[in-house]
Amino acid sequence: MEQVKQNLRVQKWVAAVSIILLVVKFIAYYSTQSVSILTDALESIVNVVAGLIGLYSLYVAAKPKDFDHPYGHGKAEFLSSAVEGTLIASAGAIVLYKAGKNIFYPTEIKKLDFGIWLIAVTAMINFLVGTYCLRIGKRNNSIALVASGKHLQSDTWSTFGIIIGLVLMLLTGYKWIDSAVAILFGFIIMITGYKILRHSIAGIMDEADIKLLSKMVEVLNENRRENWVDLHNLRVIKYGSILHLDCHLTVPWYFNVHDAHREVDALDELVKKNFGETVELFVHLDGCLPFSCKICNKENCSERKFKFEKQIPWTLENISQNKKHQLENNG
Repeated sequence: MEQVKQNLRVQKWVAAVSIILLVVKFIAYYSTQSVSILTDALESIVNVVAGLIGLYSLYVAAKPKDFDHPYGHGKAEFLSSAVEGTLIASAGAIVLYKAGKNIFYPTEIKKLDFGIWLIAVTAMINFLVGTYCLRIGKRNNSIALVASGKHLQSDTWSTFGIIIGLVLMLLTGYKWIDSAVAILFGFIIMITGYKILRHSIAGIMDEADIKLLSKMVEVLNENRRENWVDLHNLRVIKYGSILHLDCHLTVPWYFNVHDAHREVDALDELVKKNFGETVELFVHLDGCLPFSCKICNKENCSERKFKFEKQIPWTLENISQNKKHQLENNG
């Protein structure tokens, strides 16, 4: 829960900073009348709206579980991220429109050096805040903070692109450079928006996170206990910063309830140590069967029916299947 509260605090700062930078960019536009700076300011309007949406989503996600939402409110982060991705892509489209229009109808620019310094300061602040957002978001598994961080960084790159165009235009006098650079970064912004939107839809649809599952399989293999005869039907569902993990764990059939529970506790401790305290683990216990002896390396087992032959390494494919592992020659 502390991680969720930290996410909310960070997003409050993101919203506040976005509003301040929006004002600064419009001051730069009115001082220079540069259409490139105007496109940057228009994109910042999206930043403010996205920041407020992200703030609200994290406020909702921070609410405790209740009767109507037994798994919590974490899905709100995916909805926020989807809206933010759409807004980023829309901002990219606006930049392309404005830049294209400026090629045919160029405007007179004044006080360009002053405008460049102003938006350069906003770019540096955006990059620092975005980097911090990404670091906290990845550490706390917050898709809303990660989306905000990527949004701020994409705004930084577009601002730097505009600065490059303005500096080249200032040095050469070629006004078309301004629009050309803005068009390039407009496409980059749209691609960033699409990626965020795609990731959020995957979360809403509970699409398997292959990267997360691969890391989890690696951790389980490296820390496998001798009483974990088999582990299968592993599934992970994300609810914002909370991970819900369920699986089937096979232990020696003669274990009593307390013995089996100790193995579940060890699995729970291992997962939380590597993936954060917000993991919720649900384990279905299975007792081993005679064919399990050939893949079980437990020493001094009084109930062994067959000699141990080899241990089957858990892989992304076999650990997610809903069947106990056994050697192929056992049918």
